[in-house]
Amino acid sequence: MNAWPDGWSDNNRNQRQQQTPEPPLPPELSPRRAAAGSGSVPRQQGYGSPASAPAPGHGGGGYGGGYGNGGDGGSYGPPTTAGRPPRPGSRARRVKVTLLALVVVVLAWSIGTYIWADGKVRREVDLGTVIDRPETGKGTNYLIVGSDSREGLSGDQKKELHTGSAAGKRTDSMMILHVGDNGNSLISLPRDSYVTIPNFKGSESGKSFAARGQNKLNAAYSIDGPTLLVRTVEYNTGLHIDHYAEIGFAGFAGIVDAVGGVEMNIPRNIDDKNSGLHIKKGTQTLNGDEALAFVRQRYQEAEGDLGRTKNQQKFLAALASQTATPGTVLNPFKLYPVMGAGLDTLVVDKDMSLWNLVSMFWAMKGVSGGDGLSMNMPTSGSINTNVGSALKWDMPKVKQLISELKNDEKVTVTPDS
Repeated sequence: MNAWPDGWSDNNRNQRQQQTPEPPLPPELSPRRAAAGSGSVPRQQGYGSPASAPAPGHGGGGYGGGYGNGGDGGSYGPPTTAGRPPRPGSRARRVKVTLLALVVVVLAWSIGTYIWADGKVRREVDLGTVIDRPETGKGTNYLIVGSDSREGLSGDQKKELHTGSAAGKRTDSMMILHVGDNGNSLISLPRDSYVTIPNFKGSESGKSFAARGQNKLNAAYSIDGPTLLVRTVEYNTGLHIDHYAEIGFAGFAGIVDAVGGVEMNIPRNIDDKNSGLHIKKGTQTLNGDEALAFVRQRYQEAEGDLGRTKNQQKFLAALASQTATPGTVLNPFKLYPVMGAGLDTLVVDKDMSLWNLVSMFWAMKGVSGGDGLSMNMPTSGSINTNVGSALKWDMPKVKQLISELKNDEKVTVTPDS
């Protein structure tokens, strides 16, 4: 017989007792109060941890013992490395990884720049068609030409640059750059030099012709372009030309503007209506238009064409020293515009590699900066000819100069007539 009220049983009693929570301990018997009273800080209980506090000096609580990091009672949060010495070699590894990443970036940038620049070089001159060439000597000889090509210029630009609109191309400047182990030399060839244009068969506008006879040097270029010019220079000097490089008006002016102008000390006021140059005496920063007019003008020069070649050499020295600087070479926002302006109108021979081009530029920079010889081809004065007033070469000095260049000897010839 059930001793409990109706509906109750021993099982009901047991379930009732299990559902009834235990009464809390009195405050004076609480372990937390006891810990606080003893001066230690109790550890907070983590999820799933036992109700009892851990022993002082040990972590515990939380999942699998909690995120404690030692000390009296521990604490929540990830482990800290404060006060812990770094592992040996960890800093060295970080430095190596950083340096490796930097090298990879520099290599990638350099390779990309090389591919971009090499693709813009216009290899249009075939020196293999030049006949009766002299033997090669020591060192490398570049024929560098500044042409009056209007390619790439608009009608307004032609007016601004005072270039006119003449068809075809002529040479405003010609230089031989010799790069050798015994020093580099830059020899200007006056455009009015009276020379022999050798036998050369070519074609112009579909018509065959043969050129030969005494004429001014720049006539060779106007007759049949770079190949006849190279042939004429080799015939009159006996010096083998290894590479050819030509830049037009647009490229020249573009380089100057891209580099931010070229600072020069102008010795006197120049007011030349033919070139359009109007500048004052003193230190001036020439923009592209002014620079082009400066290297072209000759009517304001007492020495005429010889005075012009000297101005060209002075300007190249200033341009090279202000272009080949870390501020330009290491700054892609300046380097690419400068290179692009030059490469867009630069015409070279088919065997000219980008490395040859860079070597030529650095040699010109060195010579223009005083590390080498810069001079005009020796002349013996002006003469009247059937093509007008021209400059006669001093042949004994010319032969000595060419011999020294061919044998890569130190040049001892002076250009004085």
